[in-house]
Amino acid sequence: MSETIERESMEYDVVIVGAGPAGLSAAIRLKQLDPERSVVVLEKGSEVGAHILSGAVLDPVGLDALIPDWKEKGAPLNVPVTSDAFYVLGEEGKIRVPNAVMPPLMSNHGNYVVSMGNVCRWMAEQAEELGVEIFPGMSCSELVYDAKGNVKGVVAGEFGIEPDGTKGAGYEPGMELHGKYVFLGEGVRGSLSKQVIAKYGLDADADVQKYGLGMKEIWEIDPAKHQPGKVVHTMGWPLGSNAGGGSFIYHLDNNQVYVGFVVHLNYKNPYLFPYMEFQRFKHHPMVAELLEGGKRVAYGARAITEGGWQSLPKTAFPGGALLGCAAGMVNVPRIKGNHNAMLSGKAAAEAAHAAIEAGRASDTLEAYDAEVRTGAIGKDLKKVRNVKPLWSNYGLAASLTVGGASMWMNNLLGWSPFTAKHGKSDAESTEAHFGYEPINYPKADGVLSFDRLTNVAYSFTNHEESQPAHLKLKDPKVPVDIGLARYAGPSQRYCPAGVYEFIGEGPSAKFQINFQNCVHCKTCDIKDPAQNITWTVPQGGDGPNYPNM
Repeated sequence: MSETIERESMEYDVVIVGAGPAGLSAAIRLKQLDPERSVVVLEKGSEVGAHILSGAVLDPVGLDALIPDWKEKGAPLNVPVTSDAFYVLGEEGKIRVPNAVMPPLMSNHGNYVVSMGNVCRWMAEQAEELGVEIFPGMSCSELVYDAKGNVKGVVAGEFGIEPDGTKGAGYEPGMELHGKYVFLGEGVRGSLSKQVIAKYGLDADADVQKYGLGMKEIWEIDPAKHQPGKVVHTMGWPLGSNAGGGSFIYHLDNNQVYVGFVVHLNYKNPYLFPYMEFQRFKHHPMVAELLEGGKRVAYGARAITEGGWQSLPKTAFPGGALLGCAAGMVNVPRIKGNHNAMLSGKAAAEAAHAAIEAGRASDTLEAYDAEVRTGAIGKDLKKVRNVKPLWSNYGLAASLTVGGASMWMNNLLGWSPFTAKHGKSDAESTEAHFGYEPINYPKADGVLSFDRLTNVAYSFTNHEESQPAHLKLKDPKVPVDIGLARYAGPSQRYCPAGVYEFIGEGPSAKFQINFQNCVHCKTCDIKDPAQNITWTVPQGGDGPNYPNM
């Protein structure tokens, strides 16, 4: 379509896709280095922070490096961690893992319980004060290439496409925004990032990328039970041997707690229902007692990059760079990636500034990739590189023992003798349903646990219905012929928003996509065993509208 549409264009020094912690850090640093530098940030959410969902306990190391006086400037880091506990759960009980046996890097001392949505809103204010142009409600639907095949820009702000793909009466073609460099800070499995990784073979020397699905609710609880700064992590029940994963419970301010659950997407059983595992988790006595008398006020979900050090693709490409979770910079044992996202944005900005000062443009920022691998980000990821693959291949016990030993060796010696491999992709890990029985999940009670569609209403998601579905099928026959017949239709379970459903049974079944429900988690793009679903951006401003995630 872009070949036949004439669009106006605007020129910038740097174009940044995504107003998350990575993209905003890059924008701020570019302006710190040169106030005259022209920088634009394009955000698909209705406002900055609308699509931000994270745990989150924030390690302030990235913010310290970027804005050292963040406290004086009013950054919303108001709840320092006061206690840190880790439990292995059984169905009725729990065993606490002593903090003394945990490697020091696992300690949350000095960290803060935050809403990353609010942190990003504050960062956007800092960026705009420096002169950064930020445009929310602007989905970036295409990459623009120069004559050499290097990325030179993006198409943003296309509106008015009809459901059949034709241009409607109110069609707006959008604009091309060109930059000397283009930074992709789209987060996990970004649609443009996925394209550049494939086009330039950025993952040719990397292990397969791995992912988890993170689901989160905000609860207002009884003030008598509220302990600001308390941090709790769990493993074990209800997942058991069915899947890897665990939970987090973070007490922030205003009598609120974040209750979250992560399921590693390499699970084999196609009948596994991650959302219902999360709902079941809240009925554990430890959690139920905390939430009793409280109310859920928000819900959301998104995928998490979990491959770590060995799955990191090359982060620089001709004309731009991958920032933060677009490349996969989450430290899985710590359940933290925001600090690395900020550091990556800062490093990319410094590399681009040096290149532009030297008269360069649209080439590969090798200095940025080198900094990611040899600097603070690489050191952070390398220390914990064996925990996730050991968990994936050998189970929780191996991850806790051998993976824990590896972390201790890295902590004490700065060295570990091996790097474990991840093996299959998460899509390839899904097995046919023939050897499995459906899992009987307890019905949601409407008090502690909720059905998906009720909870999706608390994500405040909205999509204009008079547009094409942004979830594309490579072959419309595959969901029934392969997905339903061989895998018992896992899309109706792995999606945490109820986007996919089968109407009818057997060969006469119809596959339905309720794209209006989508919370942009990208799980379908990752977990679909036939890799038949491609997540693309809807028109700008659509999707969830998270208040405090």
